[in-house]
Amino acid sequence: MLRYLKLYIFELLILTYILGNAYIMVYKKDYFYPYNVIPLVIIVVYVALLHLEKLVYFLAFATPLAISLKELGLSETMDLSLPTEPIMAGIMLLYIFNELSKNITDRKFINHPASVIIIIQLAWMLVTTFTSTDVAVSIKYIIARLWFIFSCYIIMHHLFRDRKNLINFVLFYGSGLLIVVFITTAKHAAFNFNHKAADWIVSPFYNDHTAYGAALAMFIPVCLSFVFLKSLSLSIRLYSLVLFVAFTTAIIISYARAGWLSLAIAMAILITLLLKIRFRTIIATLVVLGTLFYAFQTDILIALGRNNTDAEGGFANNIESISNISTDASNLERLNRWSCALRMWEDKPVLGWGPGTYMFKYAPYQLSKERTIISTNFGTNGNAHSEYLGPLAEQGVLGLLIVLILLFYSTSLGYRLVYSVEGTEMKILTAAIFLGLMTYFVHGFLNNFLDTDKLSLPFWAFLAALVCIDIYYKKKEKSA
Repeated sequence: MLRYLKLYIFELLILTYILGNAYIMVYKKDYFYPYNVIPLVIIVVYVALLHLEKLVYFLAFATPLAISLKELGLSETMDLSLPTEPIMAGIMLLYIFNELSKNITDRKFINHPASVIIIIQLAWMLVTTFTSTDVAVSIKYIIARLWFIFSCYIIMHHLFRDRKNLINFVLFYGSGLLIVVFITTAKHAAFNFNHKAADWIVSPFYNDHTAYGAALAMFIPVCLSFVFLKSLSLSIRLYSLVLFVAFTTAIIISYARAGWLSLAIAMAILITLLLKIRFRTIIATLVVLGTLFYAFQTDILIALGRNNTDAEGGFANNIESISNISTDASNLERLNRWSCALRMWEDKPVLGWGPGTYMFKYAPYQLSKERTIISTNFGTNGNAHSEYLGPLAEQGVLGLLIVLILLFYSTSLGYRLVYSVEGTEMKILTAAIFLGLMTYFVHGFLNNFLDTDKLSLPFWAFLAALVCIDIYYKKKEKSA
């Protein structure tokens, strides 16, 4: 009997599942969806235990295609991106278990300055969670940040030691994003690529076109770089060219002005890399420009106030409207949110209001003269629209300082690696990852998406890639 059970165990499990499903459909219809998730959970657990690399590839592919509970109409309060965030949480738990039992993390990776900055940031988030004005919200926020860090940053150093895995990661994420591009473009074409449709046409995959544009901008430099890597097969290089053309077209018709701006600045950074301008020279130049802006800020603001071109019509109008701070509702709403963040910080300058609390606390800080037609009191239209002012309001001055240190160090690391890494292909790949990462740092001045899986995965993974290049690749190439 036992011998036959062992021989046909797989078939018996399938039969049991089918009979159970039939029972659910007849007598317990409310449990249909939870019951049918069981096989997926079993498969994910099996792959996580025995083939974790493949699960990370699936995570990369699925992230652009993930849909939140709110978009599915399954929840009005708690939001969760399916299937990616449960997988991220599972990877975090599995990694912690393995770390406690086997000590699997490379000390060189954990002790790297970028990792140290991230650990300090998490520690300060924990401190400000205890002092938060809404502890429950802050606990949810920091737990989500933890599974982002574990599944998108810490685990990546195991994969990115091999350059092939880094390339595969980009191609898997790019393939998922390409599907979103096809679906979104087809839907947008039905509205004749109307500007007003661009914001909601990206649903249900993205909550608005700015997040969609940020993801596209991050992968455009990397996909283009693959075209010039002669060690890759011709089919991969051609596919990378397809991704580059598709993403470039998609970001143009998305009317994501922040995405356009981030790519323009990435292009400027590329020019400085080609000219081999040192990072300290860039910093000195920025300090001079900042001083000039401060000295002539009144004249500059008056000049900007004369621009009343709205983001309507063609591409040129949208470009010109980027500097419109007099009539453009989107720009004015950003100024409203930033002003609220500063006023909130003035009330709680040291510890802030608590991680993740801005959207629930900023409404009383809106001034009637700064409100716009898209302003709200219900925290439903996004956060502080800044990866820098958001932490300032939520975690105090130290929260902003840590983010700025991460920005400064990541930029310095990128310049140093591009100039020091040996081998033409490695320089091209390093520069592309650095430029992709910088598009988000630039985007962070206008929006904040690191509380979502859509942008957290590529952002932390690209940063992990630079750290891995710094630790592993330079030594390998020098020894070779």
